[in-house]
Amino acid sequence: MGQSFLMNILHENCDPKLAEDPKLPYTAYLIQYADKEVVKFDLSIGYSTVELFDYYYDKYKNVMSMIQSNGKVNPKLWNAPQAKKPRPPKQAPPRQGQKQ
Repeated sequence: MGQSFLMNILHENCDPKLAEDPKLPYTAYLIQYADKEVVKFDLSIGYSTVELFDYYYDKYKNVMSMIQSNGKVNPKLWNAPQAKKPRPPKQAPPRQGQKQ
């Protein structure tokens, strides 16, 4: 049977300084792991730390550390940053008094 993970990877292969942001939820963890002899960092949120560890262990087999971020926000109140969608340019309204 397949496993279902309740987690969210916020940043993959990122700078560890991203975990210092106090605007993160307090359930965010900086995970250090080795992928093919290269040390990488991910910033992830999970339902539990065990779930995060299981996910990374199953995927990479080499979890080096899991450090809680400096986030201060309640996870229920935290909103993930969303990519801004490009807006279509506004069309100018037709001028009054001119024939079209």
